[in-house]
Amino acid sequence: MVVIRLARGGSKKRPFYNLVATDSRDRRDGRFIERVGFYNPVGSEHVENLRIALDRVHYWTSVGAQLSPAVARLVKDYSAKAAVTA
Repeated sequence: MVVIRLARGGSKKRPFYNLVATDSRDRRDGRFIERVGFYNPVGSEHVENLRIALDRVHYWTSVGAQLSPAVARLVKDYSAKAAVTA
């Protein structure tokens, strides 16, 4: 089953997450099918902390991919923010 989840990167005490579509049996930070965005929880206010390719997320969910709870929250917040600016 394909799942869209966070893959951790960055250094110690400075996390950086990639939003990836991956097989649910693969490791958290291992192989993935496609990178659909990123999330930087400790970034400053003047840089982009979250970017999601919503069209790719909608594609993957249309073919049966599941969102992890954290990714579902991020997508909901990002899509609401994108609707306000558009």
